[in-house]
Amino acid sequence: MGKLAICPGSFDPITNGHLDIITRGAKIFETVIVTVFNNQSKSPLFNVEERMQLLEESTKDIPNVSVDSSDHLLMDYAAEKKAHAVIRGLRAVSDFEYEMQITSMNRKLNEDIETFFMMTNNQYSFLSSSMVKEIAKYNGNISGLVPEHVEEALRRKFNSK
Repeated sequence: MGKLAICPGSFDPITNGHLDIITRGAKIFETVIVTVFNNQSKSPLFNVEERMQLLEESTKDIPNVSVDSSDHLLMDYAAEKKAHAVIRGLRAVSDFEYEMQITSMNRKLNEDIETFFMMTNNQYSFLSSSMVKEIAKYNGNISGLVPEHVEEALRRKFNSK
């Protein structure tokens, strides 16, 4: 305990899988900063401020979790915040190879910050933000996949288009 961890992601939008990892990480670390990073290779549905609001609403009952955003390198941001660790969720073996590459590079950039991998809860192993957006786009049922306020935000986004 007594350690600060960063839980990075694009969170476009936050899913119950993300929330599961954040909640479990908050039981291990004294402080968790959930940080929205803008992934340049993705075209987000929600802007950074909207994603932060959805995260804040989703994590408001977890006292040791705060929400932030950054457009810096993760390791630079983590060092700036004096973080001890980065929390990453793994859904399946396919995630592992990608995450291992990122972790190896992050280790090269800053070997003082550890990466903690958490296996996602089996009920969320198939879940991704892109999948949720695709289902919501066609008015499919996404209840149980995202927090209720996120479901409403997705409906508003797609109904306004």
